[in-house]
Amino acid sequence: MKKLAKLFSLLLAMMMILSFAACGTTEEEKTTDPAGDEAQTGGEKKDSIIIATANEPPTLHPYDHNAVAANYMNGLTYNTLMTTNIDTLDPEPQLAESVTALNDNLWEIKLQKGIKFHNGDEMKAEDAVASMEYAKTQYSAQTSIYTNWWTKLEIVDDYTFHIHTEVPCAKATVNLTSIKVVPKKLIDENNDFNTNPVGTGPYVFKNWELGDHLDFEAFADYYEGEAPIKNMTWRIIPEGSSRTIALEAQEIDVIIEVESNDLGRLGETEGITVLNQTGTGHNQLILNCSAYPFDNVDFRHGVNCAIDKNAVAQVALNGAGQGIWGQTPSVFSGFTEENQDKYDKELAQEYFDKSGMDIANVSFSCICSDDTKRRAAEVIQANLQEFGITMNLESMDLATYLSATADGDFEAAIGGYTTSTMMSFIEGKYLSDDAGGSNKTFKDDQLDQMYLEAVQILDDAERTAKLEACVARLNELCPAAPIYLVNQTRAFNSNLEGIKLSANGGLRWQYVSWAE
Repeated sequence: MKKLAKLFSLLLAMMMILSFAACGTTEEEKTTDPAGDEAQTGGEKKDSIIIATANEPPTLHPYDHNAVAANYMNGLTYNTLMTTNIDTLDPEPQLAESVTALNDNLWEIKLQKGIKFHNGDEMKAEDAVASMEYAKTQYSAQTSIYTNWWTKLEIVDDYTFHIHTEVPCAKATVNLTSIKVVPKKLIDENNDFNTNPVGTGPYVFKNWELGDHLDFEAFADYYEGEAPIKNMTWRIIPEGSSRTIALEAQEIDVIIEVESNDLGRLGETEGITVLNQTGTGHNQLILNCSAYPFDNVDFRHGVNCAIDKNAVAQVALNGAGQGIWGQTPSVFSGFTEENQDKYDKELAQEYFDKSGMDIANVSFSCICSDDTKRRAAEVIQANLQEFGITMNLESMDLATYLSATADGDFEAAIGGYTTSTMMSFIEGKYLSDDAGGSNKTFKDDQLDQMYLEAVQILDDAERTAKLEACVARLNELCPAAPIYLVNQTRAFNSNLEGIKLSANGGLRWQYVSWAE
């Protein structure tokens, strides 16, 4: 009997051990997902992502801004009639099924059928037309660069409308990449698209904790299919080093603005992938050309020639960009070095002497909205101090910075502008009609006329020659002191798939997923 009892006890113990092995998990066996949360069981894929960005968006509105930080959010909640190809930067249909020039002054837009807004309504031609008129009439200061080209919009049927122009417009398809479509019904109801950004985009806005984070959820009825990652959070982390530490600690999954001084370190970290590729971001010491001391063109040239652009790029970007001297990006067709300045201290002094100003008594303030801009400004400050010019530095948050520069309430600022064509760049940065928008203070009637002639030319070679003349004019007037062409960089958890970056910073979040 004792032997049978012992045998029974042994069998019972073995059964308990097998039961625990089958049903239980030890602390050492638990796995942790890339964001720091315990992995889901049953082979389920991770369905959330945390993205860190330096700047809080000034708004979620589709049109009431000219801010890159807001464009990141707009790309989640809205789609556009045309979009920019992520490889070539050429315009291609998005909400539109086709865009056809019926003649030099008439365009036909056919929309895709069955596309739904976040409120469940189907998108139709009346929504597209209402959105275009809404952008042009109520937000012209921010949108004129892509809404001033048509004279009449005409609905043909539920999914077709026509755009009439007074003159040929070579930039028509490019302009349509900025037209975000929202429900006409909500426009008519005076919906606040900042607090209720309803569009057709891959993500639906859920929550905004000011100064901290924004939450989005995948749109189940998105026309391309629901995004693989269901829950998305954008955290606002202004300090570059803090973003780096958060990624290394797996508290976040993606960094949008990678701290340039940490690029090498992150690139050598196991489990982190870094993208560092040539971009179109043209950054400048923006000058208030309507006020002293920058209302003097010779003084502007002197400042431009006095700055060691390569040193600025190295200190500010640490290998993630290159110094530049031209007033427009050299990567676009239409660029020319004609009349372009260069780094030359003797030439800078000649310009300062020609200006007739007492350089030793010149001082001005330069505003910066992040650490990278401030590092660039510190090099410029040292360069100008060699000539006795005092440049004081002032830091402020992005929203305050944008407000001050839009109102012309500044002397100088470090800022950038990213586009996909030379036409878009010139129109956005330098045309008089956009003063107070991306163009802060510069106006020149001759340039306006030259550009107007260029954009009406449909022949590529002839138009390129006209654009080169525009660039030569800008180099002659020196409305800004270009400093560097910045690379596009991102850092992210290596388990993320589908992250592809365009030269102008475009990224399609609806195609991003976690590896199995």
